[in-house]
Amino acid sequence: MTKQKIATRKPLSSARVLQAAVALADEAGLEAFSMRGLAQELGVVPMALYKHVANKEELLDGMVDIVFSEIELPSGDLDWRSTMRRRAISTREALKRHRWAIGMMESRHPGPANLRNHDAVMGCLRKAGFSFKMAIHAYSVQDAYIYGFALQERDTGFETPDSAGEAARRRAQTIGALEDYPYLVEIATKLPGSGYDNAVEFAWGLDLILDGLDRLRHAGSERADAHL
Repeated sequence: MTKQKIATRKPLSSARVLQAAVALADEAGLEAFSMRGLAQELGVVPMALYKHVANKEELLDGMVDIVFSEIELPSGDLDWRSTMRRRAISTREALKRHRWAIGMMESRHPGPANLRNHDAVMGCLRKAGFSFKMAIHAYSVQDAYIYGFALQERDTGFETPDSAGEAARRRAQTIGALEDYPYLVEIATKLPGSGYDNAVEFAWGLDLILDGLDRLRHAGSERADAHL
């Protein structure tokens, strides 16, 4: 039986190691992630992993690059605003699938998917008429919003519109003298009925940013360039 398992076991490859690592991190988070645990998941000894990745740092680089590979690249078939909107929504969705990657997207050694993504975003902005400095501003504010929203979404844990209302009710029960916090009382009273949809909130803020960038693009680059 053991010989049959060994004979039919799928051989290791860098791609298989990375995909298994991403799946394990998705399930358990990075806090519980280890090379030993990954080896157990793949049914090999830990040393077998090092034939495909030099160390854990290289493994993390590759894992983040997989997340980048899931983000929709800017397309020349759409106007810049629609393209950036779709890319932002795609990034948020990828980070919802891989919450462990939040906070790591811009700190790891870039892989091919990472480089393609950054180059395509910058190219989209430059071709749309943004000056170099203005494109840097536009890129920076979008990513700050996307990553910041993803972090807040992870930490609040509002998986459904109703869960935000439930959290507001629980908060109201713990803040003591409610008359001292009238606007928190308003949230606790009204939010459960209206709900709080993360997707709607994300799109609202994203459109606000893109509208502002479009106005600056039409107004010219002098104002933006003055701050760089």
